[in-house]
Amino acid sequence: MTTVLLVDDEKLIQRSLEKTLLRAGYDVLTAPDCKTGSEVFAQNAAAVDIAVLDLNMPGFDGVPKNDAGLDLLADLKKKRANLPVVILTAYDEVNKARDAVSRGASAFFVKGREQGLVELIQKILNS
Repeated sequence: MTTVLLVDDEKLIQRSLEKTLLRAGYDVLTAPDCKTGSEVFAQNAAAVDIAVLDLNMPGFDGVPKNDAGLDLLADLKKKRANLPVVILTAYDEVNKARDAVSRGASAFFVKGREQGLVELIQKILNS
């Protein structure tokens, strides 16, 4: 079973993505912020196959922060350098998303087309 770590502070988006991933046959671990995401990863590191991180969410101090997802990306990559990571972004943040890829993310995904995310995850895991 493939396990996805999904970290997003927007409950509706998190729930929608989680349902889509579960329907696609993935096991899903969720967290609402960087600190919790890092802890969930640490507790399940052997099981997590890929991480999907929101770009903007509460950071490690619990305060909402632009680009907090990049901090969590760096944290997860320290724990497991080869972990595939997808950064979730709003449509107007493509430059930041490219920055995320230069920092080690496998890809970025603009929120809104859940099925596209499933296809992207499959592509990354099969490559």
